[in-house]
Amino acid sequence: MHPTWRKSTRSNASSGNCVEVRGDLAAVRDSKNPGGPQLAVEPGALAALLRAVKADQLG
Repeated sequence: MHPTWRKSTRSNASSGNCVEVRGDLAAVRDSKNPGGPQLAVEPGALAALLRAVKADQLG
């Protein structure tokens, strides 16, 4: 069974700069290199990171 990856709705499809997420594992990968490395974190940690990004709290 292959995991289902989703692209961010804010990704820039015309430039190919996309981030994809996989909800069952809280994993992130680069859509230009789907066979490359994946960042897997605890679901709560990914949620906290996304909240910080949305709130522009990363320096």
